Amino acid sequence: MNEFEKDVQSNRNDAIDSGIGFVASFVFFMLIFSIGHIVDLFF
Repeated sequence: MNEFEKDVQSNRNDAIDSGIGFVASFVFFMLIFSIGHIVDLFF
């Protein structure tokens, strides 16, 4: 048996972490796009 399988650091589900990462990156790029769009409207 692998020694790392005995002493796990985190028991959290990887799908939750992946979802949080996806949502965070989506919000970040949406924010960049929105700022660019607002600047394009006013200038």
